[in-house]
Amino acid sequence: MHALIVIDIQNDFCPGGALAVAEGDAIVPGVNALMREADAVVLTQDWHPAGHSSFASAHAGHAPMALIEMPYGPQVLWPDHCVQGSRGAAFHPDLDADRAEMIVRKGFRPAIDSYSAFFENDHTTPTGLDGYLRTRGIDRLTMVGLATDFCVHYSAVDAARLGFAVTVREDLCRAIDLDGSLDAARAAMRAAGVTLA
Repeated sequence: MHALIVIDIQNDFCPGGALAVAEGDAIVPGVNALMREADAVVLTQDWHPAGHSSFASAHAGHAPMALIEMPYGPQVLWPDHCVQGSRGAAFHPDLDADRAEMIVRKGFRPAIDSYSAFFENDHTTPTGLDGYLRTRGIDRLTMVGLATDFCVHYSAVDAARLGFAVTVREDLCRAIDLDGSLDAARAAMRAAGVTLA
């Protein structure tokens, strides 16, 4: 069986949002159309408490996009975004969110960020998505969403390592591309056995 994993198509990642990805909203019609072809649709939702440790505002003297070392490894400091219950955290209004059978919220633990749909950034604390997909008998995943070089990349690599057959539809993703992060993400996904389509 096949699932479509729709990554973080939220207002804050779309034009006008706190951490806008260029043309992030342009993928919505294509994503909605692809939902009709999947056996299951799962949405992920960045869901940070106010003052989250990944926010630059939580670290005096650090600007957004700075890189710091956290107990679990390197962490990009982001502008405040996708704060729980805010308009920015809501799904893009044109996204057909009602088609989702499951919504995975991530990044809700104050001390650790979460890019992947499967694990927090410590790479060991699970979100529960793996178990959900396995109990549904799903073994093939198509991933779309925002951003290619962060949450889509981490989700795809983790899914491949967990044994799923993974395809990333690059036409239905958009990237931040921070200091070459898009090329690095593509290389890492290919190395993990992810198909880039």
